[in-house]
Amino acid sequence: MPELVFLDLQLFAGEKTEKATPRKRQKAREKGQVFRSNDLNSALIVIAVFAVIFFGFSYMLESMQGFTREYLSGRWIQDFTMVTARTILLESIYVLSRIIVPILAVATLAGLVGNLMQVGFLFSTEPLTIKLERLNPIEGLKRIFSKRAMVEFIKSVLKLTLTAGIVFHVISKNISLFPLMMDMEIAQSVKNLLNLIFEMAMKIGIALFALGVLDYLYQRWEHEKSLKMTKHEVKEEHKQMEGDPQIRARQRQRQREMAMRRMMAEVPKADVVITNPTHYAIALRYEAEYMDAPMVVAKGVDFMAQRIKKVARESGVTIVENQELARNLYYICDLGDVIPENLYQAVAQVLAFVYRQKQVQ
Repeated sequence: MPELVFLDLQLFAGEKTEKATPRKRQKAREKGQVFRSNDLNSALIVIAVFAVIFFGFSYMLESMQGFTREYLSGRWIQDFTMVTARTILLESIYVLSRIIVPILAVATLAGLVGNLMQVGFLFSTEPLTIKLERLNPIEGLKRIFSKRAMVEFIKSVLKLTLTAGIVFHVISKNISLFPLMMDMEIAQSVKNLLNLIFEMAMKIGIALFALGVLDYLYQRWEHEKSLKMTKHEVKEEHKQMEGDPQIRARQRQRQREMAMRRMMAEVPKADVVITNPTHYAIALRYEAEYMDAPMVVAKGVDFMAQRIKKVARESGVTIVENQELARNLYYICDLGDVIPENLYQAVAQVLAFVYRQKQVQ
């Protein structure tokens, strides 16, 4: 007979099997714990920068040529003074800024767009706070040999391999062009070289972008895994959000008891209690000076109906048995409602009977 193996289910109580709740996601975001791919941002920056350089190269070349013709001609060299040096320095700074600033602006914009696409607008100082556990050498070694570090190493090798492969492919495809560039004018040689660089940059950028998309999906999976919660954590958060179920149950019980006491306090003020005779009891009050129609001040079924009738007897309120009217009033009217028009006649007959009884007494 095979041996029975008993498993302690408590061993599985701490497993994080539940998806993160919206509250935990919000807390993680406030702490700056979000997922994004740096490779995706890098790819966007590479594509944007080299596109600006390629399409703006003519403008950049003209600016440099104009500066060279204007300030490096023989006239400025012959009359070189401190004023001349200052003028050339300021003009060179101005020309370089006209070339470099658009490139830097596009790179910054591409980086911001990449972050906004992945994370949205987020400002958090939590990642900047000093954490002593980061200085722990043991924790540092764990990070070095962690799964994340291994993934980053594989990504780096893959990026290097892709970049080298693309560069080799482009150069080998255009290897015959390099000897011809020896007989070309400088401008044409530079243009051909720029075309090669642009082709390599665009292909590298597209490859990095594809790798960045895969990295983004991996970062999202890892982020979701890190936010997973145990069943106990979900239960505790639910309690914090909505309160302890036992406390809420006690609060509802107190509310029902208070409502019941208020209702029972209205029974002695009623003009009549209409019963089923055993299951239903509805207490009505009518004050002609203030009310358009009789109002339901108490209602109950079974045990509550018995209590209403008991209070009514003790208070001298007339009890009238009318099975159909009692059932209709119980299901149609809530506490504080006036009776509907279709029951006016039936209730009026009951009240007339009650008033006659009081006059006789």
